[in-house]
Amino acid sequence: MREGIRALRRERQQASSNKSSSPGKGSGSPRGAPSRLRLWLRRIFRWGLGLAVVGLVALGVAVGIAVQRMPSFEELKKSPAGQTIRVRAADGTVFLSLGPNYGRWLSLGETPQVMQDAMVAVEDRRFRYHPGLDPVGMARAAVFAVENYGTGRRMQGASTITQQLARNIFLSNSYTWARKAREMILALALEWKFSKDQILELYLNKVYFGGGSYGIDAASNSFFGHSATEMSLSEAAVIAGLVKAPSRYSPTADAQAALGRADVVLDVMVDAGVITHAQAEAAEPANVQLAKETGQNSARYFTDWALPQLDMLIDEGSEALDVYTTIDLNMQRAATASIQANTPPGVQGALVSLDRDGAVRAMVGGRDYVTSNYNRATQALRQPGSAWKLFVYMAALEAGYKVDDPVVDEPVTINGWSPRNSSGRFAGTMDLRSAFAYSVNTVAAKLGDEIGFSAVANMARRFGITTPVNTHPSMVLGSAEVRVIDMTAAFAAVARGGVSVQPYGITRVTTASGELLYQRPAERGSTLVDPWVAAGITDLLQTAVNTGTGRAAQIGRPVAGKTGTTSSNKDGWFLGFSSGLTTGVWMGRDDAKPVGGLQGGRAPAKAFADYMRVAVARRPVEQFDTEVVLPEWQLEDEGEAYLGEPGEEGMLVDENGMPIELPYDSRPPDSFGTPPAVEAPVLDQQWIEEQTGRRPPANGGGGQPKVISVPKAPPPQVRVPPPRPAPVEPAD
Repeated sequence: MREGIRALRRERQQASSNKSSSPGKGSGSPRGAPSRLRLWLRRIFRWGLGLAVVGLVALGVAVGIAVQRMPSFEELKKSPAGQTIRVRAADGTVFLSLGPNYGRWLSLGETPQVMQDAMVAVEDRRFRYHPGLDPVGMARAAVFAVENYGTGRRMQGASTITQQLARNIFLSNSYTWARKAREMILALALEWKFSKDQILELYLNKVYFGGGSYGIDAASNSFFGHSATEMSLSEAAVIAGLVKAPSRYSPTADAQAALGRADVVLDVMVDAGVITHAQAEAAEPANVQLAKETGQNSARYFTDWALPQLDMLIDEGSEALDVYTTIDLNMQRAATASIQANTPPGVQGALVSLDRDGAVRAMVGGRDYVTSNYNRATQALRQPGSAWKLFVYMAALEAGYKVDDPVVDEPVTINGWSPRNSSGRFAGTMDLRSAFAYSVNTVAAKLGDEIGFSAVANMARRFGITTPVNTHPSMVLGSAEVRVIDMTAAFAAVARGGVSVQPYGITRVTTASGELLYQRPAERGSTLVDPWVAAGITDLLQTAVNTGTGRAAQIGRPVAGKTGTTSSNKDGWFLGFSSGLTTGVWMGRDDAKPVGGLQGGRAPAKAFADYMRVAVARRPVEQFDTEVVLPEWQLEDEGEAYLGEPGEEGMLVDENGMPIELPYDSRPPDSFGTPPAVEAPVLDQQWIEEQTGRRPPANGGGGQPKVISVPKAPPPQVRVPPPRPAPVEPAD
C-alpha cells in the first residue's frame, strides 16, 4: 500500500518535470524575461519611494530646524548688513554716503501699489501661489540649462522672490549647488514662518538696488531725491528693473540703460495684467527726473582727510552714523572752479580754506579726484618759497624790529651763500614794510642772520609746521618742505591775532536715531606771539597785497597775504586772509619739474581771488588791526631797556629783572653821586648771544659790549601807507 502511494507520487513529479522542460529546452522561457523586468521595476519603485520619503523627512527636518533658528520678523527688520556713514555739510545736507545705504523702513501699507506690482510682475509672477519654490520656473530653468549646455551660461529664471530674500539676508552670491540647496531650504522656512505680505515687505526693504542703496526708500532718495512713498509708475519701473543687474542698470552708472530697462518692466506689467497699455504709454520713463549727484567730485578730498579721524573720536561700532562736518558746499564748488580755471595745463593745484576757528570750509587736493585721488592739500610736501618769510619777519618783529625801520637791500654773503633778488638788482635803503611787500631776498637773509636762523625755525614750529626744518642760511627763502594745510593754518593764526589755529573737519557724530556720540569742544587756542607782533605782520601782509607782489589777490575788500615762488618756478603759492577766512593755494607739477611762467603772484593769486570773491561775499567787510601797541620795554630808552634800573649794591638787571654780569671796568661807580656824562654802553643782540654761547665771539672773545648811539624817539604809530612807486620790481 505504502509502496503504491510512493510510486504514484514519483509518477506525478516526473510528469510535472517533463511538462515544464519539454518546449525549447535550454533556451529559456519567453515569459521569464518580462517577469524579471517587472521584478526590477517593482524594486526600483520601492527603493525610490523609500528614498523620496526619507528625503522628504530630511527636508522637513532641515526646514523645521531652519524655522526654529530663523530670527523673528522684527529682528530681521533691525539687521542691516554693514555700517552706513552719511556725511553732512555744515548746513546739514547729506553730500556723501559710504557703505550700505538704508532708507526708512516702509511697511507694505506705506509702499505704493505700483511698486509692489512692478516688483512681483518682473521678478516672480506666481509669488502669491507657490510655497517658496516655483515648479514652473524650475522646469523652465531646466529647459534653458539643457538648451545652453556647454555654453557656460548660468541657469536663470528659477529663483523666486522668497529665494532671493533668503540669499540676500542669509547667504552669499557664490554660484554653487550647495548654496542653491541651502537657499531652497531657507526659502521654504521663510514661507513656513512668515506670510506673503511679510516676505514681500522684507524683500522691498532689503534687496540691493545699486549705488550702495538697500531697499526701495534708499533707492528712491538716491536716484530721484524723494521718498519711495511718493513714487510714480515710471519711477517704480526704473527701481524694479534694477534688481536683475544693479551695477549695470543703476542710474548713477548708466542713466540710459536704467530708463531702457524700465520700458521692459512696463511691458512685463502689461503682460501680467497689473496695468493697461494706456498706463504704460503714459508712464514715459524717459521723462523721469533723476536726482542731481550731490556728492561733489572734489569733496572726496575732504572726506578722505576727515573721516579717518573717526577712529580717534568714537568707539568702533556697526550702527549707521551721521557725521556732521565743516565743509561749505558753495565754497567747495567755488574752490573747485577756481583751481580748474586758473591752474596751467599739465599742472596740479590744491586749496585749503579755514574759518577763523580752524573749521575747514573748502578743500581741493587736485584738479580731478577721479583722475587722481592723491590729496596735495594734506599729503604733498613742497617748498613754500617766499611765503616762508612770514616766519622770518615775525621773528624779526618779535626781536624788536618795527615795520618802519630802515633796512638795506645790498649784496650779502652768509657762510658762503649769496642770495639774490629775482629782479637781479639792489634797491638800497628802504623800510621793512617795502622789503616784505616786494619780497626782497637779501633783506630776509640779513634778518635771518641777525636774529638767528634757529629763531626763525622756532617761529615756524610755534605756528604748526611739523615737517623737518633746517637752520641753513637758505632756509629764510623757504627751502624746507611743508604741507599746504599747515601753511594755511599758520596764516590763520596770524589772522586770529597770534592765537593758534588747529584745522578740523568734524563737528559732531550721531547715530541714525540721533544719539550723540561726539561733539567737538570749543577751543580757545594758545597765544603764539604777542598781539603787537601779529598786528605788525598783518600790516606787512596787507601791504604785500596792496602794493607788492600779491596785487592779483585783491578782491575789493581788505586782504592780507603773501606770495611764494620756488627756484625754477617749480612751485607757486599764495596764502592770505580776509573777513575771517584764510585760504592757501598751491600749484605745481607732481614730479617737481619747472613750470614756465608759474609765479605765486600770478595763477595762485588769481585762483585765491576768484575763490574768495565768492566765499566772503555774504560776510561783512572787516578792517585789519594793524596799529602796533608796543610793550614798555620797546617804548623806553634802549639803554634802560637793556640795563634796567640799578639795584642793590649797584647790580644791573634786564627787563625781566634778571641780573646782568658786566666786565669789571663797565660796572657803575660805587658812589651815590651822579655818574659821569659819558655815552652809556648798550648791549646789542649779537653781544648777548656771544655772552650766552649761542654765537661764537666775532673778535676771538673780549667780553666788551658794543657802544652805540641810541637816539630817543616817540612811540611809533604804524600805518598802512598809500600806494607809492615801487623801489624795486616785484619779485618773489
